[in-house]
Amino acid sequence: MKASYKKYLLNFKNPSGTSRGILRTKETWFLILEDQGVYGVGECGLFRGLSFDDSPDYENKLQWLVQNIHLSTAELLVQLRNYPSIQFGLEQAVLSLRSKDMFTLFPSTFTKSKAPITINGLIWMGDTQFMLDQIAEKLAQGFGCIKMKIGAIDFSSELKLLGSIRKKYAKSEIELRVDANGAFLPSEALGKLEYLADLELHSIEQPIKQGQIAAMKKLCKETPLPIALDEELIGVLDTKEKAALLKEIKPQYIILKPSLVGGFSGSEEWIGIAEEQNIGWWVTSALESNIGLNAIAQWTATLNSTMPQGLGTGALFTNNFQSPLEVKNGSLYYNDDNNWSTNLIQDLCS
Repeated sequence: MKASYKKYLLNFKNPSGTSRGILRTKETWFLILEDQGVYGVGECGLFRGLSFDDSPDYENKLQWLVQNIHLSTAELLVQLRNYPSIQFGLEQAVLSLRSKDMFTLFPSTFTKSKAPITINGLIWMGDTQFMLDQIAEKLAQGFGCIKMKIGAIDFSSELKLLGSIRKKYAKSEIELRVDANGAFLPSEALGKLEYLADLELHSIEQPIKQGQIAAMKKLCKETPLPIALDEELIGVLDTKEKAALLKEIKPQYIILKPSLVGGFSGSEEWIGIAEEQNIGWWVTSALESNIGLNAIAQWTATLNSTMPQGLGTGALFTNNFQSPLEVKNGSLYYNDDNNWSTNLIQDLCS
């Protein structure tokens, strides 16, 4: 078996705002396996500034993987312990190589175009009008769950935006989630959560920056609004440490981004621990191309979760790969009528 890799730069259709700044491009890497003319591809979804494995030797580790691809997958995953996005790419590529068509990694009713995955509509940060326009668009597209990133404009304006939705749509009609990406200070977080709770939100992701365990524990205990840990999970690799973290903080939810927490195996370990502690969870993509998104969506479909997932980011880029993934009526479909990009492997290897 031979292996190679390629860097790929995804270009946003519109600059997308988060509390960490404006995103215009997204770097990603592809691992390509070849065995007797059969190919497999996986996306190593590195997220600069957020990924645990965002380090100067990232490409060196990809080179190491290519040179040692003869080792067993289990051994490689252990050796890649500190590179969760590469673990994820390897898991995908191996499944892809074994697949009958390179892209059906987890056959299910989802891949047979019969069972869509309910997803949230994502509202990016920006000025008030920009966010209002996005909200109107998502509602018109039939989303029953909207997730809004907050922390970039003043808090009162964000409350007004959320309030305008809630005034028009009851909790039973539209589920509202917010993601602060750690934007709140511990000293102000509880007060802000009390304002947000008045709007009958479903939850808030990562209200304060990760690593402030005592402050997050206190917040999760006193919060009037369910809290979901997101960035807090990144870089926690040991099984006992994962269990201890959730037992200490006692969040209401955790959010799994396979690119950031060790792929499918790492995510499944988090899910198992969370369920043992009666903590809810859902899955979110991390700005992967349609190759990585396809893998996450297919895997998520096998988990049989009834909650809206965060899997609708594929349409953000101008140079994404054509795929059967299609967002319609607030759900993600695998539409067999739409084919993958022709000569995809050749394009990646060129």
